[in-house]
Amino acid sequence: MEEGNKVGDTKKSKVMVAIDESECSHYALKWALENLGDSIAKSELVIFNAQSLADYSYITAASYGVTPPELIQNLQENQKKAALALLDRAKNICSKLGVVAETLTEVGDPKETICQAVEKLDIQLLVLGSHGRGALKRAFLGSVSNYCVHNAKCPVLVVRKPA
Repeated sequence: MEEGNKVGDTKKSKVMVAIDESECSHYALKWALENLGDSIAKSELVIFNAQSLADYSYITAASYGVTPPELIQNLQENQKKAALALLDRAKNICSKLGVVAETLTEVGDPKETICQAVEKLDIQLLVLGSHGRGALKRAFLGSVSNYCVHNAKCPVLVVRKPA
């Protein structure tokens, strides 16, 4: 038999909650912890944050085409610090409910980065918050949750915060 397929093997499943700075993503995390309690307790929980690729063209334009590399590096470091603080806040929410969570952040287009992380980490369930945008806003801004529902290699649970 191959490793991991033995009878009685208790390999834990993995659940990933993708969060950003929005209130709806933190609601989704809390909802998952409260409503999927047994499933979460029996799984490895990964809290994931995708740091958007920042557009620094406004800095280049403001500095007449010469952007000091230190400025961009400082902006990227600040973005990473903000992401780590966000993940730390989420980890504290988990620990208050007795749940141990692993945290991870990566830089990239959020919808693609989330789906890549799902595949790379062998996630069995992805939980996302919904911003509750209307059809017009989704058409112009896109929808991370919609993209993940159609492209993630696992079931996706989209949690919408009540109005």
